[in-house]
Order: sequence, then C-alpha cells, then structure tokens
Amino acid sequence: MSSASASGSSSPSAPNRNRAAMLAALLAAMQVVGCQSSGPAPDTVRNTGQTAPADLQLTCASAAATPLGVDSAAVLPVSSSQLDAQTFQVVLESGGIRANCVVDTSGNVISVQKV
Repeated sequence: MSSASASGSSSPSAPNRNRAAMLAALLAAMQVVGCQSSGPAPDTVRNTGQTAPADLQLTCASAAATPLGVDSAAVLPVSSSQLDAQTFQVVLESGGIRANCVVDTSGNVISVQKV
C-alpha cells in the first residue's frame, strides 16, 4: 500500500512549488518596474536647459567687476542660461549686489547691467 501512494499522480507539494515560482516571478517584475525612473518633471530646476561654460562665466565675472565696483575675485556666478545658439546670460553676485552679463560663445561680453 505504501508503494501505491508513492507512485501517485502528483505530490501535494507540486502546487505549492508552482505558487512559489509565480510569486517569485511577480516580485521580480515588481522590482524591475519600481526601479525605472521617468526623469525630472517638466518645469523643474533640473530641466532648465544649457548653462554657460565655466570659462564664459569667469569672463563675465571679470567684466562685471568694474560696474559693481569690486575686485573680479569677489564676483561669483550665481546662475546661467543659454539665450540662443550664440549667447548666454550669466547672473553674477558680489556682496549682495547682482548683475546680468550677456556673453557670446566666442567670449565677447555683449553687456553687463546691475540688477
């Protein structure tokens, strides 16, 4: 009799193995979906476009020293953005005073204005 039960069609643990395999596959799929990133939302700080290269920011800092009445080493770029294919705007600050500088990609300062 014991041999008849051993040669039965399926053991009781087979359905549990199928459930465990399905659960493992489901958990793995959920982890993959959870790890995907859609990137920053539109209109956030990280989605602002191209900034001015460092050398152009420093060129603006030097050019803004005279209008601000300070040494060029005291002028710091605060932010920058690309206006068009050839020009950038750089916002500068020194001692709480701000200035806007417009510079082209060749390093020519177009304007510097106190804000």
